[in-house]
Amino acid sequence: MTHPIVLSMVEPSQVGEARRRAASLATQLGFSEVEQGKVGIVVTEIANNLIKHAQEGALLLRSLERQGVAGLEILSLDRGPGMRDVSECLRDGFSTGGTSGTGLGAIQRLSDQFEIYSASPEGTAIFCRLWAGSACPVYAAGELEIGVVCLPMQGEEVSGDAYCSQFVGDRHLLLIADGLGHGPMAAQASLEAVKVFQEAGDRTPSELMADMHAALRSTRGAAVAIAEVNLQEQRVQYVGVGNIVGSLLATDQPIERTTNMVSHNGTVGCEMRKNQTFTYSWKPKGILIMHSDGLGTKWRLDRYPGLVNQHPSLIAGILYRDFNRGRDDVTVLVAREVN
Repeated sequence: MTHPIVLSMVEPSQVGEARRRAASLATQLGFSEVEQGKVGIVVTEIANNLIKHAQEGALLLRSLERQGVAGLEILSLDRGPGMRDVSECLRDGFSTGGTSGTGLGAIQRLSDQFEIYSASPEGTAIFCRLWAGSACPVYAAGELEIGVVCLPMQGEEVSGDAYCSQFVGDRHLLLIADGLGHGPMAAQASLEAVKVFQEAGDRTPSELMADMHAALRSTRGAAVAIAEVNLQEQRVQYVGVGNIVGSLLATDQPIERTTNMVSHNGTVGCEMRKNQTFTYSWKPKGILIMHSDGLGTKWRLDRYPGLVNQHPSLIAGILYRDFNRGRDDVTVLVAREVN
């Protein structure tokens, strides 16, 4: 689990700070000098675009690790006017701001992974990943690809939310824990849940929840949800206690269908009235979304044409941008099967 660095982009002096923060993180991750230079260019170009075109803009930087390779994820979120034609904006020489018009094209060329989603009047979201070394880790068909935004409430240095994911045998296990309140004591509770989760072994979601309930008794407690996705058997087992939202979206039909998974009232570590696992079907081209109560519940992906086909990090970022309540820690986790 890694928490992003969040950088607000509202005036030009913040561009240099974003570049320095990104370069420092890339150095910590073991990027070469050449790779650090690529990171610096990408972040500078994105930050400049936010300053020039966005009404509200933010950069999220998150460290990654996959197949033993370190990576850096850059997520740009804005409430600007949006792009009428994304492909035209990516063409070198195209500009609406009096520049040379090479920024977006450079970002795309320098990134190992790149996606962009734009709609008017909501704004634009850009997703980039750069990896250390010459090989970009790949996802094979039949795996879950995951995107996450996990941020503390404004004014707090640590998030009381935590998340974790792991692949055990043929099971993809996903966790969100929301410690009561916010700040360090809430973080202590949620991180205790992560510790138990990381030693899952062959335990079921219900067994893991029982172990967490015992482990969290010395903390203020947390809302917790665990999802076990078995793609071979096309099923999801889900157990939730407290106000974590879990939703399954079937996107293989003309009309998107959403199944809201069941959580029971209670607080893990304090009062857990019921520890019950529910089983759901996993549909082809399905998407799993889990989030803490720092995100509002009135979101619908079908209001964003084509977003279901984008990277899970873009989906998580746009939901955070548009439905973040702003008065609590917030975690949004999106998982989608690689086809």
